[in-house]
Amino acid sequence: MGKINWREKLGWTEDQIEDLRYTGYSYVRQGKYDIALSFFEALIILEPESAYDAQTLGAIYMQLNQPAKALTYFDRALKIDAEHGPTLLNLAKAFFMMGRKQEGLKLAHILKNDKNVQISNAARALILAYS
Repeated sequence: MGKINWREKLGWTEDQIEDLRYTGYSYVRQGKYDIALSFFEALIILEPESAYDAQTLGAIYMQLNQPAKALTYFDRALKIDAEHGPTLLNLAKAFFMMGRKQEGLKLAHILKNDKNVQISNAARALILAYS
């Protein structure tokens, strides 16, 4: 049996998906991770090829102190986009949360040279904090 394309089945437009994503992200910004979780769980079903949605769901699980579950979604995001900087940075943070310091440091050292200044600066901060 093939996968169901829920977005097509429901007849949702890109605008409706973006509204759902914006609303979920608004809850993230407010720190209401338990509410945002439902939005992003729906989004990864509706948009299974979105590295952003998978990465954001992983980040929510980190905020809920569930780094092992976060790794599942970071892995999913990296299968979609292996060079997705925000996912790689959050993966390094998850490694540190789980006590996997050497893996976190190895990844942070790679990310300190990222062309995105926010990612490279955050990676350098992680290196300083965990070295």
